[in-house]
Amino acid sequence: MNIHEYQAKQIFAKYGVPTPRGIVANTPEQAFLNAQELGGNIWVVKAQIHAGGRGLGGGVKLAKSLEEVKTLASEILGMQLVTHQTGPEGKLVQKVYIEEGADIKDELYLGVVLDRAKEMPVIMASTEGGMEIEKVAEETPEKIVKVAVDPAIGFQGFHGRELLFGLGITDKVEQKNFLKFAKALYNVYMDNDAEMIEINPLIKTGAGEFLALDGKMGFDDSALGRHPDIEDMRDISEEDPDEREASRYGLSYVSLDGEIGCMVNGAGLAMGTMDTINYMGGTPANFLDVGGSANAETVAKGFEIILKNPNVKAIFVNIFGGIVRCDRIANGILEATKLTDVHVPVIVRLDGTNAPEAAEILKNAGIENVIAATDLADGAAKAVAAAKGE
Repeated sequence: MNIHEYQAKQIFAKYGVPTPRGIVANTPEQAFLNAQELGGNIWVVKAQIHAGGRGLGGGVKLAKSLEEVKTLASEILGMQLVTHQTGPEGKLVQKVYIEEGADIKDELYLGVVLDRAKEMPVIMASTEGGMEIEKVAEETPEKIVKVAVDPAIGFQGFHGRELLFGLGITDKVEQKNFLKFAKALYNVYMDNDAEMIEINPLIKTGAGEFLALDGKMGFDDSALGRHPDIEDMRDISEEDPDEREASRYGLSYVSLDGEIGCMVNGAGLAMGTMDTINYMGGTPANFLDVGGSANAETVAKGFEIILKNPNVKAIFVNIFGGIVRCDRIANGILEATKLTDVHVPVIVRLDGTNAPEAAEILKNAGIENVIAATDLADGAAKAVAAAKGE
């Protein structure tokens, strides 16, 4: 689950992570009043969407008067903001964050992410604040400092010193302020079961203080039961409606840009299936894991969700029957053809528990556009060919 910048900064405040003052607004008039309440003579009007690159897309603008705050808010609210993370369709801006201006001496990058290979959180920092960290990693990876922190001991002084040396922070006051900031951010990450925190930019003021000028947070969905206050921050309007619908049926679904729909059981097999499709020259349209408790209803719902994507030209069902029985999947496919207009070829590879029974069910059904496959490679090849109309 992701949250908005203003929500992330509310969490930061509880841990003493410094941020500029700001107030969220839903209307231009409210934005005007927020700026008036904040005081000063310069403000930043920020679009609130679950995506980065807002500034380059025109979603972050500087205002030098109260009237300009109102004007800019009216321009940003309701716009379809397109960034490198939204895709060409963009995202509708429904909220803006009005934030006080800041004295920016320098811009840095600071983030905390989970390194699954190391099995511990990693603090990433860079002197290239304000830039896309992916671009920095690709072009100048030496400018990114990575410090793994073992949760058993937590954030220690030597972690902080490694970050300081990597960033070239030598002033004693600045060192003290940065260490305090980094430790507080690590605590935010650990205490709230976060998967990712990103501050870009982290600014250094003329007084040597550090402020989170931006804030992004993502959380482990499986841990939200421990954090009802964070779950209350969920903005379902920012989430893919098909992904939300799939979750209600116990399906793990992620929409992609390809043309071959995938229905698989098990995340590892799903990833392997998508890789094989790519290897065979095709492109997957989705990730869909039906899990180990799939039944006819959930399989039918999976087909319905996949076929909502107009780009889908074929569906590859790749099931290894361990926990879930293959005959159950076969019946689900038959059910799907009754409940949903399955108008594209369906390539089916079923192996494992009750696979012979499943093959018999599909054979006796006599459905024209269901194509049997013998293994993963054969199924992927047939799916790619079907998608190409061959």
